Amino acid sequence: MDGGADEVVAPAAPAGPPHPLDWKFSQVFGERAAGEEVQEVDIISAIEFDKSGDHLATGDRGGRVVLFERTDAKDHGGSRRDLESMDYSIGRHPEFRYKTEFQSHEPEFDYLKSLEIEEKINKIRWCQTANSALFLLSTNDKTIKFWKVQEKKVKKIAEMNVDPSKNMGNGCIASSSNSNSPRPSLSNGGSPDRSCNYPSNDFSFPPGGIPSLRLPVVSNHESSLVARCRRVYAHAHDYHINSISNNSDGETFISADDLRINLWNLEISNQSFNIVDVKPANMEDLTEVITSAEFHPTHCNMLAYSSSKGSIRLVDLRQSALCDSHSKLFEEQEAPGSRSFFTEIIASISDIKFGNDGRYILSRDYMTLKLWDINMDSGPVATFQVHEYLRPKLCDLYENDSIFDKFECCLSGDGLRVATGSYSNLFRVFGCAPGSAEATTLEASKNPMRRQVPTPSRPSRSLGNSITRIGRRGAETPGVDANGNSFDFTTKLLHLAWHPTENSIACAAANSLYMYYA
Repeated sequence: MDGGADEVVAPAAPAGPPHPLDWKFSQVFGERAAGEEVQEVDIISAIEFDKSGDHLATGDRGGRVVLFERTDAKDHGGSRRDLESMDYSIGRHPEFRYKTEFQSHEPEFDYLKSLEIEEKINKIRWCQTANSALFLLSTNDKTIKFWKVQEKKVKKIAEMNVDPSKNMGNGCIASSSNSNSPRPSLSNGGSPDRSCNYPSNDFSFPPGGIPSLRLPVVSNHESSLVARCRRVYAHAHDYHINSISNNSDGETFISADDLRINLWNLEISNQSFNIVDVKPANMEDLTEVITSAEFHPTHCNMLAYSSSKGSIRLVDLRQSALCDSHSKLFEEQEAPGSRSFFTEIIASISDIKFGNDGRYILSRDYMTLKLWDINMDSGPVATFQVHEYLRPKLCDLYENDSIFDKFECCLSGDGLRVATGSYSNLFRVFGCAPGSAEATTLEASKNPMRRQVPTPSRPSRSLGNSITRIGRRGAETPGVDANGNSFDFTTKLLHLAWHPTENSIACAAANSLYMYYA
């Protein structure tokens, strides 16, 4: 009997937290020169990667949507799947190039309410591709549009063997176009001058005759991208739309405003179903509004929406047609004696995102990022301090309305890191794996590590190896960063997106789109 069969293999030691990423500058689109004034309409207001990560869309305050496509995988030869299966790393980082742009929304005026409707793009969401065409949804404050972007080949008629500039059978018609004298016509539309409808008598063939007759042929020349609006979903929201989200079934999507969430079918633009309505009978009783909403990435019956009171509600569409009652409520109880005038304002959640696996929800309020486990509604499993250094300045921020800024958040494809923006065109990246103390501050510039904040000390843990409630603190000096530079509250990085499969981040600083990789 082989004694080797009875050997016991020792279990492998648990892997530690991943190492902090070393972020590098990749690309910038729309970089402005020093001292160049930024036009309001050029400021980016939305960023979104598609599911494959091969396309990136941005929307701006001028109502334009700009598309970028990935080029590094294409240029290397072979599909990305083949490249990923190779045993060696290629050492390339994601590179994108400008693809096309189109005007998605125009400024409008609501005469019934005497209200101007901005053309600003609030959100962009990619839909499933089909037949090499790209589909996406874009929305401003009131109207959602469904766009199809496809390559169209320009067709031209090849030249015939007869020179059209020479006198032909209908040559007198061409020559008569320059004449101002009226030409008599018959009652049935004919002309008494037969020479203009029939070959002229002085027509002559070229010497030697025409060897062969070439008929006109349609040939394909260069191709161009054409964006076409397939459907318009309008007149369904009394308040400003803050979110749109695709369902995993590929057929429906939701749109949310301050008080209602509507469910749409992509194929039907003239009706929607109201699935959440928080509007009270008396508007004086209104205490909270909807701030963001998103479908679960894999369960088509589940969605989550956040409120201005800092709570997140998980809704199951199978329970009832009108989902006024939630299946789960996620909120953090405030500490006794900590309430102030600003408590509710800074608790308002500006953005929520599901992780790719659907297990965790990331939320962003003014001061923090919070990570929630949908199986644990007692509180967040991790809290990352983003703006704690601003707490002494809340009065000033309230006076200049900065306290109402809506910062977005995003998760990495593997769920190990989260990111969000801040002031002075800075953004923060935190590690959320068990044991990770990663907390990196980067600047949206060609030198992202210029304002690097030292990594804080390792946070204390209380529940072994499981994800526990963590407190992370950033730079604590009010008004200055680690290098003593004062923060600029007029330059803010509100919008950013993480590549779905790689450690690559796209972020918007005013009218410039910066891309980084690690």
